[in-house]
Amino acid sequence: MVNLEWYRTFKSVYKNGNFSLAAKELFISQPAVSQQIVMLEAHVGYKLFNRKSKGVEPTEYAKLLNNLIIEALDRLENVENGFRAKAFNANRLISIGISKHLMRSLGGALVSKFDFIDFSFHENDALFELVDSKKLDFAVVTKQYDTFDTIQKKVGEIKQVIVGSNTIDASPLKWSIKTKDFSAIENWLNDQKWFSHNAQIPHIKLFWLHVFNKKRPSMIPNYIIPSEYEMLEIISKNSGIAVVWDCNAKSLIEENKIQLLWNSKQMPSTEVFVLSSKNDNLSTIFENIQLELKRVLE
Repeated sequence: MVNLEWYRTFKSVYKNGNFSLAAKELFISQPAVSQQIVMLEAHVGYKLFNRKSKGVEPTEYAKLLNNLIIEALDRLENVENGFRAKAFNANRLISIGISKHLMRSLGGALVSKFDFIDFSFHENDALFELVDSKKLDFAVVTKQYDTFDTIQKKVGEIKQVIVGSNTIDASPLKWSIKTKDFSAIENWLNDQKWFSHNAQIPHIKLFWLHVFNKKRPSMIPNYIIPSEYEMLEIISKNSGIAVVWDCNAKSLIEENKIQLLWNSKQMPSTEVFVLSSKNDNLSTIFENIQLELKRVLE
């Protein structure tokens, strides 16, 4: 039975005109090259190379054999290299930066798709700098950047909503929202216990700006918990409300652990992007990350 390695060795010797150079190219010993050529000659029944002072020269039959096999062998090697590249991409350690507030809903979705991920937590501008300087392979960001050295693709949108514990009677709020009594809505919200992931209440301020056209909400947060998902878990077991990303609250609302209090039409959505440096070796992974996050954010 013919051995494919014989033909690989034949191709290298034919190209290099030298057993030693072929051995270096194939990462095998020179005696191994000689042995494989002898075995191929025995198989085809013809002498393939004549020795000369410096290297070897192909016989006429070797030239004919090269013409017959070279195209098929090149195609086979291209297929093999493609499979190796895919296997490398599937099993290599990749680094992904993401906001810690989006880790469970978005970052967590990538864990089942890749065997090795090194996550790090940063916010948008820091994530961009790390990707741009090639210290991170990828980043999930909520801000668009326009540079020559990075690639950025939109994967979906998220939105800030107000959620609360199931123990809260939200009927007065619902009625005020239905009747568009924004003064009553704000008064009801101000009377609640508030949770925030930051003492500066950035999410609450943004919500108030878009919905009430006010820069400074009057409430003071009762509890500051620096991880949004952990904050939601605590709200589900206690009493209080918060402004959170809808993607983080989705599963807890579906499981009836918390309730959606207000998804205001005045609150705009925020675009989510995947960011990467320009690197052909990462293109397949980049596409897979996009597909998975698009699925989550549908």
